Amino acid sequence: MLSELCPEVYSCWPAEKQQEIISNWENRQVGSRIVSETDTLRIWHLELQPGERAPFHRHEETYFWTVLGDGKSRSHYHDGTVRNADYKAGDTRHFELRDGDFFVHDLENIGETPLTFVTVEFKA
Repeated sequence: MLSELCPEVYSCWPAEKQQEIISNWENRQVGSRIVSETDTLRIWHLELQPGERAPFHRHEETYFWTVLGDGKSRSHYHDGTVRNADYKAGDTRHFELRDGDFFVHDLENIGETPLTFVTVEFKA
């Protein structure tokens, strides 16, 4: 599946990361745990200690996250992009995903402080 998308992009990823994205292509667990859920939304918490990594997971619904403290991360995306990010407590980012839109990525804490996110998904 992955090699059909863009074989030259993933050739530089370690074999275990290539296999993980394939294995987790449909993984919808976007946080460590669900803290609340209704018919219309789902609220997740995600905490990563320095050096800890959340596995690849798939976003298919409109959502936003807010980070609770300063930190740094690195994500690998299904299109081959690798992005580093710096966060300040309270930073919030919104993603509007329409029918058929999605992305798959991982999240690694590359900073020296815990990274804690609250993510709210709006169910279709």
